[in-house]
Amino acid sequence: MIHTPHPVRDDVPMATIKRTEQPVPAWAERLAHLMPLVGLPVCLWRLPIGFGFQMGMNSNDPQPDSLWFTVYVFALSVLSEAFALACLGLVRWWGETVPQWVPFAGGRRIPPMLVIVPATVAGLLFVGLLVEDLLSVFEIGGFATVPYDNGWWRLLANVVSGLFLLWGPMVLAMTWAYYRRRCHGPVAATQ
Repeated sequence: MIHTPHPVRDDVPMATIKRTEQPVPAWAERLAHLMPLVGLPVCLWRLPIGFGFQMGMNSNDPQPDSLWFTVYVFALSVLSEAFALACLGLVRWWGETVPQWVPFAGGRRIPPMLVIVPATVAGLLFVGLLVEDLLSVFEIGGFATVPYDNGWWRLLANVVSGLFLLWGPMVLAMTWAYYRRRCHGPVAATQ
């Protein structure tokens, strides 16, 4: 694993540039930056559904048309992107040390398992969604998806949700890199 150092900026004092305890693998850094982009298409796909547009779904189920459903869909999209951005903590210093501005805990080292356990659980939940989606898309074992008006709507839905379902393997890979960096590096051995 090759580590590319963060670029040093002349206009920022070295004391303000925070680094991780151990170098972050370049691939984990890239995955962390891809997380919000991979989730964005499904977030955008959901928004018209929140306003009652079927997005090509040919379902007999009545669509909720309340304001709460619209708020729910919007909040789900915002929370999805917030989760994706929080995954940056797996490759940033603030995933290892509590920021100074946090009352009572600022500056303290975060125990690695406090990050690894929830990230692993979240990654496994997303992998479960991936498996369920694959079974539905290929109609295996009695699983099926909602019917669509035509094949183009179905293809678009599968591509958009398929991208989102990459989150499980991505989170697990970044969590593994975080674990290796925090629990098996030279700093971890001294604590």
